[in-house]
Amino acid sequence: MRDLSRRGVIGLVGGAAVAWPLRARAQQSGMPVIGFLSSLRAIDSSHVMAAFRQGIAEAGYVEGRNITIDYRWAAGKYERLPALAADLVQRQVTVIAAISGTPAALAAKQASGTIPIVFAIGSDPVTFGLVTALNRPGGNLTGTTFFTASLGPKRMGLLRELVPNVSTIGLLVDLDNPASVVDAMNVQDAARAIGLQTKVLNVRTGGEFDTAFAILVREKLDALYVGPDPLFVNERDRIVALVDHYGVHAIYGDREISEAGGLISYGASRKDAYRQAGAYVGRILKGEKPGELPVMLPTKFELVINLRTAKARRVIIPPNMLALADEVIE
Repeated sequence: MRDLSRRGVIGLVGGAAVAWPLRARAQQSGMPVIGFLSSLRAIDSSHVMAAFRQGIAEAGYVEGRNITIDYRWAAGKYERLPALAADLVQRQVTVIAAISGTPAALAAKQASGTIPIVFAIGSDPVTFGLVTALNRPGGNLTGTTFFTASLGPKRMGLLRELVPNVSTIGLLVDLDNPASVVDAMNVQDAARAIGLQTKVLNVRTGGEFDTAFAILVREKLDALYVGPDPLFVNERDRIVALVDHYGVHAIYGDREISEAGGLISYGASRKDAYRQAGAYVGRILKGEKPGELPVMLPTKFELVINLRTAKARRVIIPPNMLALADEVIE
């Protein structure tokens, strides 16, 4: 396990100390308490948290007015998730929102079989044992899924359109996230179907990106595929810097990386998924059972192109791709 920094430990303890009196006051007033468990960092999540709160508001709940939220941020350190989830269970929260990836959802499920849990993940929740079926989840979990694995072939096609002469593509894979591994397997199948070769570049921590990119350069890979993953969102500035340094063409699964300077991304709207998850939390607070709420599928997909990056790197974006873009960053 990776050691927590002194600052991280102080932050965790300090956060708990602040959260406990807030929750105690909430309980005394009969106010429901939402336990929020995330693989990300708080600083990276303001845009999606606004969507989450919007979803809760659809059911009539406003943070600080008639609900309170206890936040737990793992900051990309998945090994912290079980303890954070167990802490929320110990505090007897009303519902847990296990947001931002399969590891957070799995940690919440392991921590409690009775507290209602709402997830927002990129993987198939049935495959990973979170629910028994999409239409009737059963148990104490439900939520929304991006089904990112099914989008891998689409991203592969976009990358080939961007780099017509590509023959071998590097796949950045977070080994600690089972959804990232499944996504890579689907991308490998899609690549073989169109005559492309792939090379898996494994990472588990932010410190392993330099090694992964060194392999990419040594193997003379033509392009890079970076699937959706909380670790990659947390480390997006480093990834973009390495991509620019080595002059690699890359496609991403998270729009946050395009916003940070990545060339192109394609994926389900994370904001929309968080809003949907918030709406389910609100419905559960009103008395509905998670096992009877069907898992929601993505309703919005976004192709984001950073034209500013393209111009800086003198990359020509095909006109038809620009025409299809949902957002062009200039």
